[in-house]
Amino acid sequence: MRIKTPAVWLTSAVKLAAHTAMGVAMGLAFSLVLAIADSSGIVTLINHRETPGMTLAMFVGTIVLTFAIGATLTGLVFMMSEDG
Repeated sequence: MRIKTPAVWLTSAVKLAAHTAMGVAMGLAFSLVLAIADSSGIVTLINHRETPGMTLAMFVGTIVLTFAIGATLTGLVFMMSEDG
């Protein structure tokens, strides 16, 4: 078994950060598509709230956080299952 050096830890952290950034980007794109397409009536529902700006921010934030966590965990699984 190989001993993990600080360079390997740094490389692993950068890879995980890249997966997290991809998840954030995908979450933002998905929430933008949901807001623009509005076939499900989500934006209409948000606009009828008392504070639609805060509700929209919470909606987008929840989607982005979900995608970011999912991409990070998926990246971690991929990194742990690599041969090398």
